Amino acid sequence: MRINIFLLAFFLLVSCGKQQTAVSSSDAPRIVNIINFIRQLEPRASDPDMMQDELYETVVEQIKQLKRHDLPGTFLLQYDALLNPKYQELLKNSGFEVGAWWEITQPHVEAVGLEWRGCFPWDWHADVGFATGYTPEEREKLVDEYMVQFKAIFGKYPASVGSWFIDAHTLGYMYDKYHIVASCNCKDQIGTDGYTLWGGYWNQAYYPSRKNAYMPAQTESGQIPVPIFRMLGSDPIYQYDTGLGGNRQGVISLEPVYRDAGGKRSWVEWFFRSMFDEPCLAFNYVQAGQENSFTWKRMKEGLEIQIPLLDSLQKQGKVRIETLETSGRWFRENYPLTPATAVTALTDYQNLNNKAVWYNSRFYRVNLMWEGASFRFRDVHLFDERMESDYLTKAGTSNQCIFTTLPFIDGFLWSSKDKKAGLRLTDKDGNRPAVNAPVVSELPDNVLQVEFSTVSKQTFRIVFYEDRFEMVCTKGGTDWFLELETAPNAELPFCSVENNQIKASLNGVDYSVIFEKGLVEKTDNSLFRIKPDKGKIVINCSKRI
Repeated sequence: MRINIFLLAFFLLVSCGKQQTAVSSSDAPRIVNIINFIRQLEPRASDPDMMQDELYETVVEQIKQLKRHDLPGTFLLQYDALLNPKYQELLKNSGFEVGAWWEITQPHVEAVGLEWRGCFPWDWHADVGFATGYTPEEREKLVDEYMVQFKAIFGKYPASVGSWFIDAHTLGYMYDKYHIVASCNCKDQIGTDGYTLWGGYWNQAYYPSRKNAYMPAQTESGQIPVPIFRMLGSDPIYQYDTGLGGNRQGVISLEPVYRDAGGKRSWVEWFFRSMFDEPCLAFNYVQAGQENSFTWKRMKEGLEIQIPLLDSLQKQGKVRIETLETSGRWFRENYPLTPATAVTALTDYQNLNNKAVWYNSRFYRVNLMWEGASFRFRDVHLFDERMESDYLTKAGTSNQCIFTTLPFIDGFLWSSKDKKAGLRLTDKDGNRPAVNAPVVSELPDNVLQVEFSTVSKQTFRIVFYEDRFEMVCTKGGTDWFLELETAPNAELPFCSVENNQIKASLNGVDYSVIFEKGLVEKTDNSLFRIKPDKGKIVINCSKRI
């Protein structure tokens, strides 16, 4: 009896300890989807007809590789590839998930009685190659046609639909009528291939607004209950600034064709350590794989680095490798609303002592950036499910596509090659103190905490809650500020600065940034600085007016 009482006391002690202890990063699942999407042809090739065989053989090799390691995978088919008997035979009994890749092709358009406006049977420009180039009624016809064909071939409707970008009307229609489970879209980027997706939920996954598939929703009634997973695996430190001062970014991602990133062993190992070992809150997410357009000879080396590493990590219990559908169902079972997540990179593969922390919630995202001994808020964007995309009710007519959210700090668009924008820590004399490396902690209730000190012996704590974040000086006095710096010619959204509120407007959408603690003071050129109240600044990111 005494032994039983002892054991009971022990278990109660352990249980109470768990309730009071922050959830360690190892307790959060690290999820990997291996997603390869399939195009029937590549019109940019020197011989497009010969290229079709190479595209097919690329998928054959991808399947062989996954089977060799006994790993699950997801293959997403463009409409013309869906109708190709070779791909049907290859995938029907493969054991892999098969879903839809939502780029629009000439056979698809003509099958619903519309006129094809592209220069090639697959044209990557936004106004012909994506659903945004069609009216809502035309989008529904394209969805119905694809779903009918898919079910006739595979005996069911696809659970997963991916695209570089997808509009809310199409995604909502796919969910309401065909009950899709998961989707995926492109990483954040400026101008790459003519597509700009900027300011969104960084990496990870989110429920989109019914009015804007790029915008995370804040309410269940305002969301499409289909999680969108962010693809490609952006470098959390260096992707953001690549191409700074220009009108487009380069690519530093997990895609295996990029020799200095996803095709380089040292980068891949560093990226996996950041994504699978460092703090992330609810979960962390990585998408591996590549579209067949790049061909096997270009992706082979990178995939032969990545896939065995992922296989080993799964055997160690560090990651969960699963299909996109499986991840979508898990997300929906666990999260009625978009959860708060984080991506942390506290080591630097370039050995420049740079570090980055990304935080997301359904209300906002923030990026903290350390460059050596320098610190800044590099990015803060706000989310509002009421903000309609330009493509919700009408077709886009430009060969470019732009999806954005509401900026408070934009370290890319407001920068130049010579001057990096950001909200910087300054002292009362306007100097920027050198800082030490941060310590990042996961707290209970899905809260992220970042602490760092300055060489002048001040200690700061930044805490991210779902609806707000706060910065406090815990040691060293109250004589400090956060001051916005931008390039001289930056186009800023700010309309007015009013003590505890900044009013702004973007593309006809008015919004505000509310300071629950701290005062904001206007400076030259529509810029501002934030003065703490008794050593503390609290910024509310859930109120828009």
